[in-house]
Amino acid sequence: MDAFIVDAVRSPRGQARAGGALAGVKPVHLLAQMYEAVAARTGIDTGAVEDAMIGCVSQTGEQGSNIGKIAALYAGWSPAMPAATINRFCSSGLSAVGLAALQAAASDGLAIGGGVEMMSRVPMFSDNGAWRNDREIAEATHFMSPGIGADLVATRHSISREACDAYAALSQQRAASAREAGRFAASLVPVRDMAGMVVLAQDETIRPGTTLGKLATMQPAFAAEGEAGGDAMLLRHFPDLDAVHHVHHAGNSPCMADGAALVLLASRQALQRHGLRARARILAVADACVPFVQTGAVEATRKVLDRAGLKLSDIDLFEVRDSFAAVTLHYVRTLGIDMARFNVNGSSIALGHPMGATGAMLVGAALDELERIDGKRAVVAIPGAAGVAVAMVIERAQ
Repeated sequence: MDAFIVDAVRSPRGQARAGGALAGVKPVHLLAQMYEAVAARTGIDTGAVEDAMIGCVSQTGEQGSNIGKIAALYAGWSPAMPAATINRFCSSGLSAVGLAALQAAASDGLAIGGGVEMMSRVPMFSDNGAWRNDREIAEATHFMSPGIGADLVATRHSISREACDAYAALSQQRAASAREAGRFAASLVPVRDMAGMVVLAQDETIRPGTTLGKLATMQPAFAAEGEAGGDAMLLRHFPDLDAVHHVHHAGNSPCMADGAALVLLASRQALQRHGLRARARILAVADACVPFVQTGAVEATRKVLDRAGLKLSDIDLFEVRDSFAAVTLHYVRTLGIDMARFNVNGSSIALGHPMGATGAMLVGAALDELERIDGKRAVVAIPGAAGVAVAMVIERAQ
């Protein structure tokens, strides 16, 4: 693919609660600040940007009306730039970057990919979609909540509560160490309120005091949902199982968060035309879907490596949304990935998951870490609801 990453920016992740640091910031304002940062850091003529693709899962209320376009206008970008807001569940942000890369390559120009999600202001499922809220449609299409689905992965693949807690503690430790060492600084854009005061400059979601002992005291989060009918539905579809083991809780599941991120992409000719320097090239993008469960990232990773003509051993880093711990451990074990190359600075369990933005955040995280360690290639992957997944291979520009 002839598409290059010029720059990547993100907001700090805020806790998705009423008192969270970003809860007083409107979604349009947050995303607009990312647009402003891209323009300031790269010096581009925004009228030369061919298109913007923005991921957002809950496209209702303050996040409705094509927020990707409205935020660009609010940021003072040229009205000549179109934009689209897309929803592919948790993988929306990475899909948006992939689509923008295709747009840049096809148009021989510039494009923006990214995402936004303000879960403190527009809660998960607030769009009242039929998949979850229409019982007939939910049953006909086998709707499964993410938590129940993650517990199914743990049950089917014999992943214990202890293993899940150990991974969650590792994610927290790595994220806390990375924040302390300033490893996130290159991409971070401090968020300001309407008065221009900085309200958040560092990720608010990390819990550095997390221990195995504390995690062991937490009650399963999805057992009640299982008792209310979720387990029975799963056992009908998987008759080889005797029961569903509920191993996930708030400490080993992704924490909901507020945040936004953008990636500026360009074709080879556009780099020269606009005097820009590429930080990386996107070698390949692949989508996959595995029915019922959130394990599609395994297949998406295999597909994207095959498309890029690479092997697992050719990859220096894996940046994968560590959604629920069992889903993440299944990915690592199935592909045989060395943990020394995997989510080395923590991921969504510690850092948080602003759904539509996470994929774009991971692209920036992978690029920053490749540059820090002088690595060459990274895989970025996200599993999501309905088994949908996206994977991307990026390679540092020479």
